[in-house]
Amino acid sequence: MTDALSGVRVLDAATLFAGPLAATLLADFGAEVIKIEHPRGDPVRGHGAQRDGVGLWWKMLGRGKKAVTLYLGSPEGQELFRRMAADADVVIENFRPGTLERWGLGYDALREINPRLVLARVTGFGQTGPYAGRPGFGTLAEAMSGFAAITGEPDGPPTLPPFGLADGIAALATAYAVLTALRAREATGTGQVVDLAIIEPILTLLGPQIIAYDQLGELQARTGNRSHNNAPRNIYRTRDGGWVAISTSAQSIAERVMRLVGRPELIDEPWFATGADRARHADELDEAVGSWVAARDRAEVVAAFEEAQAAVAPVYTAADVMDDPQFQALGTIATVPDDELGPVRMQNVLFRLSRTPGRIDWAGPPLGAHTAEILARYGADEAEQALLRAKGVIR
Repeated sequence: MTDALSGVRVLDAATLFAGPLAATLLADFGAEVIKIEHPRGDPVRGHGAQRDGVGLWWKMLGRGKKAVTLYLGSPEGQELFRRMAADADVVIENFRPGTLERWGLGYDALREINPRLVLARVTGFGQTGPYAGRPGFGTLAEAMSGFAAITGEPDGPPTLPPFGLADGIAALATAYAVLTALRAREATGTGQVVDLAIIEPILTLLGPQIIAYDQLGELQARTGNRSHNNAPRNIYRTRDGGWVAISTSAQSIAERVMRLVGRPELIDEPWFATGADRARHADELDEAVGSWVAARDRAEVVAAFEEAQAAVAPVYTAADVMDDPQFQALGTIATVPDDELGPVRMQNVLFRLSRTPGRIDWAGPPLGAHTAEILARYGADEAEQALLRAKGVIR
């Protein structure tokens, strides 16, 4: 069966997280993704946990990609990139605005070579505006979007996530933007530029903050694990030292929880009828639920909530995720072959399609593993490659 994105060729010239992860998502569903790295390698190869000197983050981020080294700052590297772009469908890059233009690889130049090309430009602040030239990382987006301002305890500081949240959201948005541009190309016959600023997609996911400020002058305050919109909603510690998360977004669920924990009389309180009113009585509701949870082990709590058809989830570590029967049933964790580490397990493709389901063919390959193969495709024979290697253009 043909893969969903079979025939789509992507040049992934981005580094670290947002742009490369977008390319990974496309590779998962059959796009041929050629990862173009500086001969030193993408910095993510040395980022985070290592096993025997092999970067584990790279194994996930580079999965399904063909690894090519190419120094784009050299005339030789630029000429090879033009050859590759001539029959590519998509280029993903995250250099500071103006860098590709300085190399003679801007959209105007690439469009002359390939009018159907989609150029996805993923930067911290976008291609225009007073901040466009600043270095941009997901952390800055998490701060500037308002995410950090509403995250954390009421009497504590703004809190950043301990992982690449804004980068991950931007990667999802970039993959969506690329597919949108490819769909538009079917109608118009021409490509276009995707200008994605990492500060923007996370802002969309934060919900109605902007319109609430515009219409009401309201600024959302930090509430820890509580919510302004419903209660009880929190993390509660169990007798055996575990933690569970409980949410009562639906009125019927809130009522079931109170019956389960032995406090049905609270349901009859006038303020219990809406989530916002319940949130104003979170102290009382948290005490009722928290004391009940604290008297039981985590497995007992989860089982009781399931029997009562109330919403609960244990707070998992990665080890718990690997062992959970629901994740196992969904195939959420894939075992992927790797020549350096042997079989490795990682998150599977994002979703299941009934006819073109997607798959992970290999984990992130060694630096330059496909350089000879790919450059030969574009006319660089062994002699030319040897010369390029001697000049440091490839590795």
